[in-house]
Amino acid sequence: MSAGLLERLKDGGSVICAEGYLWELERRGYLRSGVFTPEIILDQPERVKNLHEEFVHAGSDVVEAFTYYGHRDKMKKIGREDELETLNLRALKIAREVADSTNTLMAGNLSNTTTFDPDDPTTADNSRRIFKEQVEWAVKGGADYIIGETFSEIQEAHLALEAIQKYGNGLPAVITLAPYGPKRTVDCVPFPQALRQLEEAGAAVVGINCGRGPATMIPILKEIRQVCKGPIAALPVPFRTTPGEPTFHRLTDPTTGKSAFPLELSAVQCTRSDVRQFAETAKEIGVQYIGLCCGSSSFLLREVAEVYGRTPPASKYSPNLEASFVIGKDISKHAQKVKQFMFGEDE
Repeated sequence: MSAGLLERLKDGGSVICAEGYLWELERRGYLRSGVFTPEIILDQPERVKNLHEEFVHAGSDVVEAFTYYGHRDKMKKIGREDELETLNLRALKIAREVADSTNTLMAGNLSNTTTFDPDDPTTADNSRRIFKEQVEWAVKGGADYIIGETFSEIQEAHLALEAIQKYGNGLPAVITLAPYGPKRTVDCVPFPQALRQLEEAGAAVVGINCGRGPATMIPILKEIRQVCKGPIAALPVPFRTTPGEPTFHRLTDPTTGKSAFPLELSAVQCTRSDVRQFAETAKEIGVQYIGLCCGSSSFLLREVAEVYGRTPPASKYSPNLEASFVIGKDISKHAQKVKQFMFGEDE
């Protein structure tokens, strides 16, 4: 039987969690950008199963059920609210099967509802109903723990945690906030203090996901590590954010100068080296729960896994540039000529 979340994190252990299913499936042509609803679970579930397997192949310790935005309000927008329970239970079943076959953990998933408004108490009641449903389905589907992610307000994060504690049959909770603003939540609580509150309220792991790329997430992680006592989580978007453009929403295409979000972000994608450097720094800080969020791909996740001491099946195919016929060792005289043309060394 696979070790549980808390057991894996005990004594400084680590957990690698692949996220970013929405964006990766949209990139592959199976999901619509904008509404970002996971109806692929209903229409082409095998594609989701394949992506689960691919992320595990790259080093993920967790198969996260694809129920992000799989809630009543979102499904109403596409006229498929009546299929909501089917969607959730099918997503959980697929994730459970992959986790069982790969000796990994299976996580249920809650997300920001997009309808929560801290100034409107009725929206809090709606979030509670959404979270209750999804937590109960996660328990029924055999989740090992439950993730609540991408909350821009600490108030909604607390609602998710409360639902997990009330209806989750004792399952551990991983709660992560989205660091959109200048070091504080939308409801104006500094991230370290907000996460410490969630930790004190009973979350097993707290941290940040989405919004920021590696370069602009690291400074916040250092502050969080100083305040929080238990395991902390970091799941950045793999895009080249900067102090001037700290979130991927603010990134501009370096060629056109136009906004890159959301459809032109490939122009500012992180490299493997960017991701590897992030993972190395996160490990030094003491981040125990790590992954990548929107924009993640398996070849980037492999970089994280290898830094954290894993040798996943995908490592069999890690680059070996010494074997290249033009940039490797002991290349032929003709290959040297080809190299000169390729790299402009004759110009």
